[in-house]
Amino acid sequence: MTLNWGHKITLAFSAFVVFMFVMVYKSMKTDFQLVTKEYYKDELAYQQVIDGTNRANKLSGSVVVTQANNELIIQLPTEMRGKAISGNIWLYCSSDDKKDRRLELAVDENGKQVINSKNMLPANYLLKVTWKADELSYYNEQHIELK
Repeated sequence: MTLNWGHKITLAFSAFVVFMFVMVYKSMKTDFQLVTKEYYKDELAYQQVIDGTNRANKLSGSVVVTQANNELIIQLPTEMRGKAISGNIWLYCSSDDKKDRRLELAVDENGKQVINSKNMLPANYLLKVTWKADELSYYNEQHIELK
């Protein structure tokens, strides 16, 4: 049996339809993750992040993060020692939102907080620290790799 031009057009159209069904199926199975569910609200409040970053950059030092054994140690700049500090920590993993961790910032009198990282999965994280001291808000973010 030879294929005439009518058969070729039918085969091409059928292949195109099958290709489209495969693409629709794959697109429906794709897992997409947003950084945050309230991205519009967060975008409107982003000026606070900019102001907090500028204030944190004017301090004598930055937030220092070290890893020792199964602990993640966060040390705030020296100006924060002895102050009443409140805030939060967000360990953001861009590759998998199930690895994200949000913690309350609870530093000691020296401005240091120790976090048990034993239960955290190894990954590259963006550590976002937001804190408030003396009615001023501060913000710092840095990349860390938990091992």
